[in-house]
Amino acid sequence: MTSRERFLAALACTPLERPPLWIMRQAGRYLPEYRALKARSSFLEMVRTPAVAAEVTLQPLRRFHGLDAAILFSDILVIPEALGQGYKFRDEGGIAMDFRLETRAQVDALAPADAVPERLSYVTDTLALLKKELAGRKMLLGFGGSPWTLATYMVEGGSSEEFERIKELFYTDRALFDALLEKITASLIAYFRAQIAAGADAIQIFDSWGGIIAGPDYEAASLQWIRAIIAALPADFPIILYAKGTSPHLSDQAFTGARALSVDWTCDLAIVRRTLPANVAVQGNLDPVLLNTTPDIVRRETTRLLESMRGTAGHIFNLGHGITPRAKIACFETLVETVTGFR
Repeated sequence: MTSRERFLAALACTPLERPPLWIMRQAGRYLPEYRALKARSSFLEMVRTPAVAAEVTLQPLRRFHGLDAAILFSDILVIPEALGQGYKFRDEGGIAMDFRLETRAQVDALAPADAVPERLSYVTDTLALLKKELAGRKMLLGFGGSPWTLATYMVEGGSSEEFERIKELFYTDRALFDALLEKITASLIAYFRAQIAAGADAIQIFDSWGGIIAGPDYEAASLQWIRAIIAALPADFPIILYAKGTSPHLSDQAFTGARALSVDWTCDLAIVRRTLPANVAVQGNLDPVLLNTTPDIVRRETTRLLESMRGTAGHIFNLGHGITPRAKIACFETLVETVTGFR
């Protein structure tokens, strides 16, 4: 069974000897080959240069042969940028948007959704390069942020700790909030369709800030927009939904049309598997900080997670969030060896 076949079988909730394996943010600063490229280009230059973005995407697969999927090297904030709201990285850390969305006029001035695919042609060019290089041996995963998560950056003006502005907008001016989310949603639909046409085998939607919404408001603020995106994409195309900190809403997420739910490390994945519909795969959910520790600890905790899922179907092994810059290569190697050696 090829890596691609294994991944598709997991998404179809078919029993497998061992789960397919990929890691959120496979590429990154923990890899010396990535740091060598980064020394010559800024992050944004790397994302916008298809040959470089494709090379970064492939780096983890060349080093760790047990990975079953290539994850497009890009950023969720390419969507606000394509709409006319650029971004950069603050020297002290975090994201800074070029300006903050505060008025209806600013929202109305954002580019139309049909302009997004052309403005993000560098992303689809990267996918086309990867599709040719992978030649069907590995799954090729595209991704994007959820409308709510992108809106937090656009309204807050960058990274935030309290998310006061986006919450105030949601509660005080629902018409403007909905207008913004409708524009982002339409843009994501156009973007994901372009990724699929360029060769993506699956799309992951990252609702990274879904967990900061009051529970009764999660549907109106976030989930309804995700559901609209999935409904607008080709029927049965594999969509994976990751929504950090939203475990109370997993049952609702299971009925969005997503083929798999990615679960953060705070959940007991075996319990999640038992409570979700059998036709929805689960993905996760090792604590990424474990990759900063020792190979022995990684082997122990990875084995414990695998054993808890023994006998189940529809499990994709992953971290419960993105790999950190402090991750140790020896720990990553041990994780890959443990998962690929599991029977």
